[in-house]
Formats: sequence, C-alpha cells, structure tokens
Amino acid sequence: MPDARTARRRFVAVSFLFWLPAGLVMAPMVLLFTERGLSLTAIAGAFAAHSLTAAALELPTGGLSDVIGRRAVLAGAGVLNVCALTLMGLGTTPWVIILGTALMGAGRALSSGPAEAWYVDTVHAASGPDADLRTGLAHGSAASSGAIALGVLLGGALPWLLGLGPDPGARLRALTSDLVLPLSVPVLLGVVIDIVFIVHVLTALTEPPRPAVTLRGVLRGVPGAVASGIRLGAGDTLIRRILMTAGAAGTALAALELLTPGRAAALTGTAESGAVLFAGLAAAGFACSALGSRLAPLVARLAGDAEHAVLVSLGASVAGLLALGATVSTGAPALTTAVVGYGLVYLGLGAAGPTENDLLHRRVDTSGRATALSVQSLAQQLVGAAAGLAIAALPAGPLPWLFGAVVLLVGALLWSRRTAPAPQAEPAPGWERG
Repeated sequence: MPDARTARRRFVAVSFLFWLPAGLVMAPMVLLFTERGLSLTAIAGAFAAHSLTAAALELPTGGLSDVIGRRAVLAGAGVLNVCALTLMGLGTTPWVIILGTALMGAGRALSSGPAEAWYVDTVHAASGPDADLRTGLAHGSAASSGAIALGVLLGGALPWLLGLGPDPGARLRALTSDLVLPLSVPVLLGVVIDIVFIVHVLTALTEPPRPAVTLRGVLRGVPGAVASGIRLGAGDTLIRRILMTAGAAGTALAALELLTPGRAAALTGTAESGAVLFAGLAAAGFACSALGSRLAPLVARLAGDAEHAVLVSLGASVAGLLALGATVSTGAPALTTAVVGYGLVYLGLGAAGPTENDLLHRRVDTSGRATALSVQSLAQQLVGAAAGLAIAALPAGPLPWLFGAVVLLVGALLWSRRTAPAPQAEPAPGWERG
C-alpha cells in the first residue's frame, strides 16, 4: 500500500483527470446538441436523463464500491464516460444523444465516493485512524474544481480556434461528412482523457485484495449498504448536519446555475455573447472553489475547530448570494459587487467541503465510506433540483437570490453549536460472499 503522501498525490491526479472531461463538455454541450438539430425540449430531456440516472443509481453504486472495491467501480465509471462522450460527440439523432447523457449520469453515480474512500482507507492504513485527512481532501477538491475551470475554458476556446485562419473546422466537417463538428472536438478530447483516467485508476489505486464475491453476494450486499446509508442521518447528529448542509449547498448552486446565464445575457445584449461571458464566470467560479478548498486547513486553524470553520465558510457564501441579490440593477458598481459575490459563493463552498468531509470520514468506517459519500451527493442533487423548481417559480429580481441565501444561512447556522464527540464506530453488517 502507498504511504500517505503518495496516496494524496494519486488521489489528486484521479480527481483532476475525472473532472477535466466534464469541464470540457460544459461549454459546448447545448450548442452542439442544437447544431445536431435537437429542440430545447429534447435538450431538456437529455439533461433530465442524466440527472435521473445519476440520482437513481447514487446509493446502489456507492454500496457496490463498498462491496467489490473502489478501483473496479471507479474504472467502470471511466468506461461509462468513454461510451457516453463518444455518443454525445458523434451522435446525430436525439435518442443516441439522450442515451449518451444517461450513460454519463451512470458514470457520475459510479464515481461518487470511490476515489475519496480509497484515499481515506489508504491513509488510515498507512498512518492510523487519527491521521490528517483534511489537507489531502482539500487538495483533491481543489484539483476537481481546477480541472472543471480549465476544461470550461478549453471547451469554449477550441471550437472558436478551429474557425480561425484557414478554417480547419470546416475541413474537419468536410472530411468526416459532418460527423465531427468543431463543437464535437472538446467532447472527443474528453474521451481521450477518460482513457488516461482509466489507465491511471487501474495502475495507481492499489488496494488490498477483497474476499471473492459472487453475483449473489453482490446483490445481497448492495441493498444492505443502501439501507445503512439511509440510516446514517437518523442515527448521528453530525452526519445529519452534513447531509442537510449538502442540500443547502445544492440550493445555492441551483440559484447560480439558473440565474447567472440570464444576467450575463442581459448584460451583454445577446444570448451568444452572454454564453461566452457565462463560460468565463463559470471558470472563475470553479477557480475560486479550488482556492477555497486549498484554504480549508487554514480556515479550520483560524476558526479554532472544524465546526466553526464550516460556519465561517458557509457564512461567506451567504454573503455572496446576498450581494448578487442586491445588485440586480445595472451599472459598474453593481457589476463589480455581483462578480465579487459570485466568486465569494464558490470560495465559501470550496472551503467548507473538505472540512465537512473530514468530519464525515471520522464518523464512518471503511465498510460504509463510499455509501456515506453517495448519500451526501444524493442530498445535494435532490434538494438542489427541488430548489431549482422553486427558484424558477419566483418573480425575477432579488427574491430568487434571497431564497437561496436564506436556505444556505439555515444550513450554516446548523454549525453554530458543537456536537457530541464521535461514538465508537460499529462495523457495518457483513456482506454475503456467496
């Protein structure tokens, strides 16, 4: 097994390689689907296929990782993403593209937790259960956010660059009979990176051999892991706070994703130029999230303890949402304040994440670690989806931003009181091995 420093380096690399393709796809995806002839309704259906697949498989795949191992599940996520991005980049009919987004949702569900669970298990094996986790988690979170930021910039720039000079994008379309468009190039580049990701996972994420499992054992073990994950919040106050905070963070992100593109388009005057501005803002936001993650250990030291560090970090994000709500009018001062507020939301969420996960890992053992992370991710997705519907129904103006700020403030205030020390971890029910 690798030592703690080596494990951190490999975890950071896995985090970066997994999220870079997601960033590459983010900027050109809607425009690519539109150029393929999909209506807005069909594009919404493709997004829904991704979200529903990810939500439906979140807990079962987390349990699968706890049963058969982290490396196998994470490599499976990479394989699904290769298939998904290939279909999305080359697909010319709605059903092929929707199948691609559904496979991408399945890959997202498979990836939720195994890499982080592998890192924590490896550090505990090398340095003991009291080893520092926050620094490594912060570096991994920063790598994920940085990868998305870089991917968004590259995904937006590559199609534009292909249209310059002698127009290599037009020649590409002609050579492939319109199968490969300039907007397809970032997506297909993501396929190459995902192949590198799979190779890295299989070679670098070594783990002790697990007892052999049969299909019958897996089918029996996964439901037990799912049930254990559902019971997490009911039996532990700290874990319940973490899950509720994840939902509050999902609400804040839903507000940003739904409301910022419209403000960008209104500022620039057209949807196309607004999309370019939004891509730049999104990249800056993820860069702020990466910075916040790297600052998480420092914030924890300055705040005095982990729980107050989460409170301070989320408080910064609340202030950012309030700034966005207060600057819906136009003008240079309002614009400057809005940009600062946008970055502050991501900075605070980035700083809170590694500390929350450090607390979570100290409350669960290895047999349920990936499941716990899946429950956390599911809480963020489901609450964020519901909050998005509520935000969309509110009248335009400061009220939708205020709604997001209030929900996040409630999540922050959960951390104003300390919780009881962690109880002695009890092992999860044993898995059937056949």
